[in-house]
Amino acid sequence: MIAKIIRSEDDRVLAAIQSILEIDDETDFWDDLNTEDQAAIQEGLAQLDAGQHVSSASVRLEIKDRFNF
Repeated sequence: MIAKIIRSEDDRVLAAIQSILEIDDETDFWDDLNTEDQAAIQEGLAQLDAGQHVSSASVRLEIKDRFNF
C-alpha cells in the first residue's frame, strides 16, 4: 500500500498525504540544516557522482562475515 502511495501521481492523493503529514511545500528542509550538515551532504553527493560508494550487497556480506550471520 505504501509503495502505491509513493508511486502515485494523483494530485489529490499527494495533497491528502501532505495534509496528513503537515508538509509545507513552501519550506525547504535544506534551509533548516546547519552549514556542517549541508557540507556533509554536498560531500556525499560529490562522492556518489565520482562513483565512490559501497553497494548494499557488499555491506551485507561484510556484516555477515564480521558478525558470523
